[in-house]
Amino acid sequence: MKLLGIALRKPSFGEITAAAIMALGAWIAVAGLAKASGHPLDRGDAGALLIVIAWAAIGTRLGLRLDHGPRHVAAHVAISAVLLGAYQGALAIGAA
Repeated sequence: MKLLGIALRKPSFGEITAAAIMALGAWIAVAGLAKASGHPLDRGDAGALLIVIAWAAIGTRLGLRLDHGPRHVAAHVAISAVLLGAYQGALAIGAA
């Protein structure tokens, strides 16, 4: 499968699991640093941060790497924007 001319690969279950665990650890670290610096994240911001970090970790396992040029960066930004848009929509529906 290709996305913006980038050949994607099919990661194994173990790779996806490792990426999810790595994303969770990175999210906990960033949220902890934000709280320790006196700028704690509210629930909405913390959820958005988790989505972006999780996509970055899983996207890398799919073959989208930020160090491989502008097409890879564009794919990451586009997919992150779609995920964050869906998240904001879900927050709006939940608040109504």
